[in-house]
Amino acid sequence: MSKVASIPNATHNEGPWYKHRWPWLLMMGPFAVVIAGSITIWIAVTQQDALVVDDYYKQGKAINQDLRRDRVASDLGVQFSAHYDASTRMLSGSVSNEARQAIDSISVRLIHATIPEKDLVLLAQPDQAGKFSVALPLLAMGRWQVLVENQKRDWRLNGSWSWPAQRSIAIAADE
Repeated sequence: MSKVASIPNATHNEGPWYKHRWPWLLMMGPFAVVIAGSITIWIAVTQQDALVVDDYYKQGKAINQDLRRDRVASDLGVQFSAHYDASTRMLSGSVSNEARQAIDSISVRLIHATIPEKDLVLLAQPDQAGKFSVALPLLAMGRWQVLVENQKRDWRLNGSWSWPAQRSIAIAADE
């Protein structure tokens, strides 16, 4: 006599498919991809790409002019320092040069790293000692690019500032 092993019935059903966890776990991956893709498409359609420049050739030529302004700042030995008091919303500081020449109005541009709508341009009038104070709205946290230039746009200083990690900023022309 031969013994036949009993094989469990493969057609045995323990209820409808939606009551089991495995189909749901397998569907979660594609569902997450569809949601992430939809969010990515929404961001791409609604947000402006600020990194694309229409006239890239003209922008490239402007870099050379900016380098000349940096060299003029180095030749003059221009230095800028400022401190931001968030409670009074005032940016106070000084601007000076090695030649001890009086500095006319300066423009302080605070450029947000990723959102151009948050960029700020501040006009300050230093006194005879080079000290200035100008109102500055409450800054968003983050890294800011700082451009300081005189009214004639003869020279320029460039630096970066991480607010609120750094309460003050100092930029000196490179030698």
